[in-house]
Parts: sequence; structure tokens; C-alpha cells
Amino acid sequence: MSKKVTVIGAGSWGTAVANTFADAGHDVVLWGRNADVVSHLEAKKENKKYLPGVPLNPSLKATTDLARAFAHGEILVCSVPTQQIRSVFKEHGKTMKAQVLVNTSKGIENGTNLTVEELFLEFCPNAIYTTLSGPSFALEVAKRLPTAVTIASRSLDAAEEIQKRLTTPYFRIYTSTDVVGVDLAGALKNVIAIGSGVVAGLNLGFNARAALINRGIVEIARLGVKRGAQPMTFMGLAGMGDLVLTCTGPLSRNLRLGQMLGEGKKLADIQRELGQVAEGVYTAKSAYELAKKENVSMPITEQVYQVLYHDSPPLESLKALMGRELKAEWDVS
Repeated sequence: MSKKVTVIGAGSWGTAVANTFADAGHDVVLWGRNADVVSHLEAKKENKKYLPGVPLNPSLKATTDLARAFAHGEILVCSVPTQQIRSVFKEHGKTMKAQVLVNTSKGIENGTNLTVEELFLEFCPNAIYTTLSGPSFALEVAKRLPTAVTIASRSLDAAEEIQKRLTTPYFRIYTSTDVVGVDLAGALKNVIAIGSGVVAGLNLGFNARAALINRGIVEIARLGVKRGAQPMTFMGLAGMGDLVLTCTGPLSRNLRLGQMLGEGKKLADIQRELGQVAEGVYTAKSAYELAKKENVSMPITEQVYQVLYHDSPPLESLKALMGRELKAEWDVS
């Protein structure tokens, strides 16, 4: 049976998710704040700014009216950058009619260091929280290329409901009940991807990138398990799957940002050049602070933070990583 779906956020990923829901036969409204993007999407069924040249489902509707968008959806999808969730949801979240909320944002709020689930417990306490994550570039999903992801919820019924509603011939979904693990894996992989980009920008070779990716998932899992996540989550689609894609795929904004840092460009110039949010920049700060609070060793995250926020020369950060005390591979410290 068709459902009314609202997707909040008309960037590349929000548009791709909205289009997939429309392909699955649902009545979808996509909200965006950019009037030019929304009007063109309504008229031409194309997101000319974020997914130019990609034809979207003819039934997809778009609006800049946030109240209308919240009133429409039986299922509400969050696809705005994590640092914008508070400003977008604080007015309407507690009165929305949607029973199930699907998060697709990947980050940790700066200042509070709240995960996305914790944010929505504050703003949408009456909705059942689910979180969608995994190796899924928006452009490839919008082009209807084969993709597999994970939907996690503390309510298995809710996860299975979204699994059923959002599955299409090109979009396959697995369920999980590990919300903590899926949310943290999705957020923290962007930090490691910046590090992977730095390694590429410095021309340090594939050995170094492979080691960084592998040790990256180790420290992501270390923090996740400390906060109650299931270890196997980090070996799955939302963990290693998404990490490998974001650390190696040329469509990754965080990878490109790191690569330009490694080439010697300044962060402010890089962000202007990218023109879209690279969540890892913000997540690095919160992840660094969370690791300190939880007394969890996250050396790659720490060095990415130092490069981003204290102008540490990338080669100096590399020396700090390579010069750490020798230890057994599975030493938890």
C-alpha cells in the first residue's frame, strides 16, 4: 500500500532517497530551502544543482514550505546535514504526524556531541527512529545503479516496515537493531575518509591507504562498542562497506577534501571549491571530544582533528601516527 512520504533536504542524497521512495510507488514530497532548485525540480523533474542531467520520477513533488512538508508525511525522512537538524526540526518536530522517522544524516552535533538519534529524541519524541546507512553514493542511487544498505531501529517492526517500503529492484535493504553502531559508523567514516584523502594527496601509496582504512574501522568500532554498539555492525554495510566506499570512491566529498589538504590547500578554500557540506570536518571535532570523554584511543581521528582545527602539517600528523608506541594488533589502547 502506498504511503505519504516527506523527505527533508533537497541536496543530492535527499533527492536520491526521495526518488527511490517514488520509484517504490509512494506519494513523495521533497522539501528544500533553495527556491530555484525546488521550482526547477517541480517543473523539470531534475535537481539541476546537485544531480544535473539525472531524470527523476515524474510523480515526485517538491516544496519550500516546511510546514506543508511536515504535514504531508506518514513517513518522514531527514536528509539535511547534521549541523542543521536542530534549526530545521525544532519548530515542527514535536507536532509532526509521521509515526516513523528515517534518518539519512551522518554526523555528530558540534557543541552538544549528540548523535542523530539523541537529537531526534529531543525534537521528535513521538516518532519511531530508524537510521539508513551503507555504501551509497547519491548519484549512483539516483541513476538506479545496484545498491545495498542497512536500516536500523530499536523497533525491528519499524526497520522491517521501511525495508519493505523502500526496496526497489536497484535498492536492497538489510535490517538491524543496532542504532548506536549504525549511526556512529556512518558519522565516523567521514573522518577516516578525510585521512584517506590526505594520504592520497601526499602520494603515499596504496599500502598506507589500506592500513589507514583498516585501522580506521578498528578505532570506529572501539568507540562504538564503548557506547553499546554490537561489534559485528562494523564489519557490515554500515561499517566497513561504507568506510571503504567513502575512503576510495571519487564521488566522496570527504575524500576529495582530504586530498586537497594533502596537496597543501587551505581548508576554507577547499570548502568553497566543493560547494557542498563535507560532514567529516564537523564530525572530527565532536569525535575527538567524544573519544576524550569516553577515554577511547582514536589516533587517526585525533590527527585529522589536528590537521583541520590546529593547522598541523599533514606530514607531521603522519609521523605522529607512525611513531606511536609499538603494540599488539588487537591491543585495545
